[in-house]
Amino acid sequence: MKRKNEGERADIYTRITEKILADLEKGVRPWMQPWRAGNAIGRVTRPLRHNGLPYAGMNVLLLWSEAIARGYTLPIWMTFKQAIELGGAVRKGESGTTVVFASRFTKTEVGSSGEEFDREIPFLKAYTAFNVAQIDGLPDRYYARAEPVENPVARIEHADRYFANTGAVIRHGGDRAYYSPGSDHIQMPPFEAFRDAASHAATLSHEACHWTGAPHRLNRDLSRYAKDRSDRAREELLAELGSCFLCADLGIAPELEPRPDHASYLDSWLRVLAEDKRTIFQAAAHAQRAVAFLHDLQPAASKEREVA
Repeated sequence: MKRKNEGERADIYTRITEKILADLEKGVRPWMQPWRAGNAIGRVTRPLRHNGLPYAGMNVLLLWSEAIARGYTLPIWMTFKQAIELGGAVRKGESGTTVVFASRFTKTEVGSSGEEFDREIPFLKAYTAFNVAQIDGLPDRYYARAEPVENPVARIEHADRYFANTGAVIRHGGDRAYYSPGSDHIQMPPFEAFRDAASHAATLSHEACHWTGAPHRLNRDLSRYAKDRSDRAREELLAELGSCFLCADLGIAPELEPRPDHASYLDSWLRVLAEDKRTIFQAAAHAQRAVAFLHDLQPAASKEREVA
């Protein structure tokens, strides 16, 4: 049974990674596709569960990619059972989308000296979700289109406040955007150099994800970033995914076209993903942690912690 479970987990990693590799080999970043199709219908958002809670990590990529591949314009997903409980029914012939669930279980083992100890073992399970476009009979609220944003300037001002609340040192000048670990600051080109305010916020979100990796924050090892192409590719993949997650949470479209300094990472991503089928899962998990860290720096999150 143990070998079967390990084989099933490996198969999940392999199937999902191969799907993403196929997209990348076509020059398509699957996590960007929802905005390539245009976002006039509704607002930019993460995929949502039946109860309105957003998906996180790897599942965001899986559902975004599937939504554009099948032309879904509504962000809500649910299981077959959840649809029935809500009074709906998945249409005959519809195929679902793989969603993954990561957790851990504790196993008691015996050491070489006969002592017992507990070891936590991670596991990955897959289940199937359906988009509301595949389901009939749900309450009307599940099919409702989001109202268009009437005042986009206010939305960008919200993003500006968000980054200010992080406390990151952000400097403007020059023609490159980057995070400097040595001086612990984010460097951005002048605001006027960007196509629009959304592009500026999207670029800043990418660099803010790098910023979270400092030793006194999430403590990712950035020491080999400048020396090792594989380490650099992994960190850039993490920041790109984190930027997409964060932009969705802020209601703005991410960088639709890769910056010149990022376009070169495509070959590196293909290589590291092909070498290790868990890389994309690890990158998505680290990206989720980076965004959660930035969210926790917001005043509302601080108040929630005080109440708790």
